Amino acid sequence: MTETGTDYEALLVLSFGGPERPEDVMPFLENVTRGRGVPRERLEEVAQHYLHFGGVSPINALNRDIIAAVEAEFARRGVELPVYFGNRNWHPMVEETVERMRADGIGAALVFPTSAWGGYSGCRQYDEDIARARAAAGAGAPELVKLRQFFDHPLLVDAFADAIRAAVREIPADRRDRARLVFTAHSIPVAADAAAGPPADGGELYSRQVAEAARLCAAATGFGDYDVVWQSRSGPPQVPWLDPDIVDHLEALSAKGIDAVVVCPVGFVSDHLEVVWDLDNEAREKAADLGMAFARAATPGTDPRFAELVAELVAEHLSDTAPRRLGEVPGYGCTTNGAPCAVGCCEPTRRPTPA
Repeated sequence: MTETGTDYEALLVLSFGGPERPEDVMPFLENVTRGRGVPRERLEEVAQHYLHFGGVSPINALNRDIIAAVEAEFARRGVELPVYFGNRNWHPMVEETVERMRADGIGAALVFPTSAWGGYSGCRQYDEDIARARAAAGAGAPELVKLRQFFDHPLLVDAFADAIRAAVREIPADRRDRARLVFTAHSIPVAADAAAGPPADGGELYSRQVAEAARLCAAATGFGDYDVVWQSRSGPPQVPWLDPDIVDHLEALSAKGIDAVVVCPVGFVSDHLEVVWDLDNEAREKAADLGMAFARAATPGTDPRFAELVAELVAEHLSDTAPRRLGEVPGYGCTTNGAPCAVGCCEPTRRPTPA
């Protein structure tokens, strides 16, 4: 039951969005950077990353696959909720989706954001998306309750752990025992990380959650030593971002004599463009230049356990199922109609440009 006493009638999967044909690329990037004064030259540079893959980001197709898997999991569990799909930056836009939900007579729905994390970009901006979409839908817009952060859910950790084990098997046998495990997540400005989380929590919630997820995944796979680094940094060089960058880190590891790495993109649900560009292209090429064996762990979105995870988060609201968490770092995120978790929580700072 919702706060207003109405049963939840749907699930909205809310994501970032991405172009699905070459002519979509620049309009998409303009949506992402609107109001941030990003030079046209920078957009054209980023556009080449997308055009390298035919102008298609895999994120929408991967999200549709996740939705199909969630629908199948709902059917298996007897959960009768239609699943809607909306994006922040490209079609299907969340405003259009929420308007369709209103027209379909949906009075209240749960929202699953495809981000496991706290912070502005990972959490509060999804609240803003929800508030904006409800305002656009106007009178009769459905009540929307965003599900909690899930960075330390045991099903997520299990999926990553199996992906790491599979990646280790890709390393040549004579180097496998000495392969270094390296976790990556999307870098953000240091100031944005400092503002991540409720003020009373002390900040840096995003980087603490990433470190905790990495610790859990490493422990599950028997790695006592590992690294946490960052990728997809962009923006002016004078603005400090979380570092080191994955490519720089590979150089540092090589200088120490390490000749094999397993890279796990723990900060990403799916193999979207930043994963395939930054890791499968740039990092892999750097490793080859350095003579390092390189294997990249799969992201969990295509793992059947991910649909189970979504269903469990939904069950926390439908049937008061107790949340399952493995970590010691706080997690937040259950919000209603776009209200942040707490006053001053994850306040926006200067927004980064896309990578």
